[in-house]
Amino acid sequence: MTFRSALGTAAGAALLLLSTPTAQATADPYEPMPTHSVTVDPMARITTDGTVTLSGTYRCLATTGPAFISSSVDQDPEGKLRHGIGGTTAICDGAEHTWHNTGRPSPSTLTPGKARAEATLMELTPAPSLPLPHFHARDTREVTLTHP
Repeated sequence: MTFRSALGTAAGAALLLLSTPTAQATADPYEPMPTHSVTVDPMARITTDGTVTLSGTYRCLATTGPAFISSSVDQDPEGKLRHGIGGTTAICDGAEHTWHNTGRPSPSTLTPGKARAEATLMELTPAPSLPLPHFHARDTREVTLTHP
């Protein structure tokens, strides 16, 4: 085998490897995978003391580190003030699951009515020093905050 044909064979193997789905899926660790999803339900609860409960569904495949559903809500017309509403540990087994996060922002200016809610499915992937966040899916939608 000549050097030129060996080089061509190696280049062809490299191209084949780079074109496989696994190589493409791991090329960018911050690119959401289509097999992961999270949704926010259109109705959310707010109690008289300002406690908010958001909910929805999620689906994720097996992960190498712990996974979580975080959520936030805002009624700021400019979208500059978001209130974090709890977090839930995610079970990543490929099945669809429900999530519910509850929190009471302080100080809270939230009132019953229209709001914007966001949920994020995130995994902490092992790294040599500290675990790194890997964002799998996000959903942002308009919700209605109602009294229970």
